[in-house]
Amino acid sequence: MRFYGSGEKGKPVIFLFPGTCCLWTSFDHVLEELHKSFYTVVVSYDGFDPKEKTEFSSMLEECEKVEAEVRKNYGGKIKAAYGCSLGGSFVALLIQRKKITIEHGIIGSSDMDEAGPLLAKLESAIMLPILYPMVKKGELPGWMKKRMDKNADPGKKELMEKFCGMFGIGKGGCPWITKKTIRNQFYSDLVTKVDHGIAVPGTTIHVFYALKMGEKYRERYHLYFKNPDIREFDLQHEELFCCQPVRWAEEVVECCK
Repeated sequence: MRFYGSGEKGKPVIFLFPGTCCLWTSFDHVLEELHKSFYTVVVSYDGFDPKEKTEFSSMLEECEKVEAEVRKNYGGKIKAAYGCSLGGSFVALLIQRKKITIEHGIIGSSDMDEAGPLLAKLESAIMLPILYPMVKKGELPGWMKKRMDKNADPGKKELMEKFCGMFGIGKGGCPWITKKTIRNQFYSDLVTKVDHGIAVPGTTIHVFYALKMGEKYRERYHLYFKNPDIREFDLQHEELFCCQPVRWAEEVVECCK
């Protein structure tokens, strides 16, 4: 695991957690705006960094490494943490574990899906043949590309293109990422339980709720978090982050006031 810090030291610190199978560079397009208010630290998970020969093991092992970094270099306390999709599960886990202090935890339209071991193994087995070649080669499967090409809606096409960019699609691929890393990340995310009714003194939990994901996610956020600050956007999953970086950064800053 690596931590990529940038910006003006002395400003409030925000940690940024990528989504499933995404590199730390997936935050590149928002850093300039964030640097106006924060010193940023982007987390690069085990198995996903080209400068390391590691493999992703589990959500909890990754949490332990983040906690060690925050204690070592930031006095055990940071201003904020933003989790993009899967990254939102990391933010929730770090808050519930209470090993470090996060003043503002921001959940980026995360689905917070969970499953038992058997179902998680089945889902992982289904997804691995799709995700692994896509991430390794940096190319969409033929059937997926045809589906995107047929989409006449410019807004949806832009979202899909930018979302794919977060996976490294069209950027040469990521040959260092192994099948084991992808399987472990996908499986571990499903089986690692997030507490219900999370409430930690000194921490405010904010949720960027993409309304077009469906009403069940509002119920899910209220299940996992006690009195969350839910901010609604009439958008798709992480569309605000992918397609509206300036507005996204403004919302993050507003959460942390």
